[in-house]
Amino acid sequence: CFGAEASSKKRVMEIASRLLLEATPYTISPHVVFDGLNARERLGSTGLGFGVALPHGRLGEVDTAVGAFVHTSSGIDFDSPDREPVDLVFALIVPEHSTDEHLQILSRLAEMFSDDGFRKKLRAAGSTEAAFGLLTG
Repeated sequence: CFGAEASSKKRVMEIASRLLLEATPYTISPHVVFDGLNARERLGSTGLGFGVALPHGRLGEVDTAVGAFVHTSSGIDFDSPDREPVDLVFALIVPEHSTDEHLQILSRLAEMFSDDGFRKKLRAAGSTEAAFGLLTG
């Protein structure tokens, strides 16, 4: 989702929860996904810095990893270590039992989003389709 209107961490997590469900065949309540992301967030912010956050959670209701990207139209407070507002959010849900896969995906995402050139291209993408191409390319 490119250019999402979100003025708070809660709102961007709601948007991400909806997008995660749209990408799955599951009939899970958006509240279950939101609660899963929020449970992890309560342990500590998933804000990485440089305007990036990677909220994630494990759900017993899914059997494969699912991700969703949200670019907000303005930066939001995500309690990031550098205190910079976040505008690039990649949310991830994984099956409850997939510890190794979960860590591998998070590691790859952190590597991608730590690249300044990649972040600049993603912010300049201008559309959901262009952002998808960058994220999957």
